[in-house]
Amino acid sequence: MQATESVALIRQFIEACVRAEPDEFAAYFTEDAIWWNAPWSAVKGRAAIRETLRRGAEGMTALPWEIRHIVAEGSVVLTERVDNFLVGQKHVSVPCMGIFELKDGKIAAWRDYWDLKQFETQVASPPTE
Repeated sequence: MQATESVALIRQFIEACVRAEPDEFAAYFTEDAIWWNAPWSAVKGRAAIRETLRRGAEGMTALPWEIRHIVAEGSVVLTERVDNFLVGQKHVSVPCMGIFELKDGKIAAWRDYWDLKQFETQVASPPTE
């Protein structure tokens, strides 16, 4: 894939992440893909990735994600983002760095690096008026 095609694919995928529809989400991955949403353990295989997203969407609602920077070289795409969620009644924003490796127009590997403590602190904080 050309870099422009790779960037376009990941922009579309991030929009799908916000919709959080498990089948649509999983369709972006190769059958043997790996999703490592650090700090948790890696998830391997399209079916397991689909199930992980389904379970995660039960506990929170994704809100639009902000892409601050996105760059590609061939089939590798790097994103600096702020991922936004609604957890109960709380808006949670998590700065994140993501790396996507593409193969044949699908995601073969996705690694996201973010601070779990920052997420937990926002969830635990008292509601704002």
